[in-house]
Amino acid sequence: MPATPTPADVRAAADRIRPHVRRTPLLRTEIDGRPVVLKLEHLQRSGSFKLRGAVNALLTGPSAERVVTASGGNHGLGVATAAQALGLPAVVYVPETVPEAKAAGIEATGVKLIRHGTTYAEAAAAARAVAEEPGTRYLHAYDDPAVIAGQGTVTAEIVAAAPDVDAVAIAVGGGGLAAGATLAADGRRIYAVEPEGSQALHAALAASEPVDVTIDSVASSALGATRVGSVPFGLLATPSVTSVLVTDAEILAARDRLWSEFRLVVEPAAAAPLAAWLAGRIPADLPCFLLCGANTGITFA
Repeated sequence: MPATPTPADVRAAADRIRPHVRRTPLLRTEIDGRPVVLKLEHLQRSGSFKLRGAVNALLTGPSAERVVTASGGNHGLGVATAAQALGLPAVVYVPETVPEAKAAGIEATGVKLIRHGTTYAEAAAAARAVAEEPGTRYLHAYDDPAVIAGQGTVTAEIVAAAPDVDAVAIAVGGGGLAAGATLAADGRRIYAVEPEGSQALHAALAASEPVDVTIDSVASSALGATRVGSVPFGLLATPSVTSVLVTDAEILAARDRLWSEFRLVVEPAAAAPLAAWLAGRIPADLPCFLLCGANTGITFA
């Protein structure tokens, strides 16, 4: 079992990754007459928070001649961008269902992209087999302490810039981002939001252990983990974390409101936290919604 990261690991990660990532802005605003805060992490380099964990992991841990990973898209973009910045060869496995915007972004960095299988789990199995080769390091998308610590730096920025926020709402796939948030939230409640058709954490909490789930959601390219990570689960199975489910229709409606009211373009997964709040499932006085990614196709007139 990998070691469980700590708040000190998040603080160290923030110092370590600072030269390579953006400190993304907060937007204080009102929606339906109620105050909210939006963390615009979709403006991060590579288009999502995943760069943070990838950089932190590659700057720590064992050295390697190349890195191999598997991803639904965003982690692959983060690893590809980090590897490019650090001068490290990388191979990224993605399922054949990967959105073209994410695949194109990965290939644009110059790393090798391999499409395999129809799910993240199938792509990960192929990547792990290749990672057995000498000089190769496998970097897990979410079940890695250094990755989790890196992801926790997003919430650390929220707490530092908006100490009056009383809750942070975060979309959950494999659990790395939400797990990192528990280390940096300084006592604030974490709302872990998942689509009804992709509820790896919710099912694990009900079973008291990680279990396999089926995936069928408009947000599955980002939130398509079939099983929550064991390290994230250990951090998320606490009273300070509330699991929330939303429908695909609610996610798409929230995504559309982010565009219509704020001209913010995000992928469906990033709208899940706002969707939960709009549905009345996040009872907080001043919540922060973490807009985790914007790697989506868009056509301009």
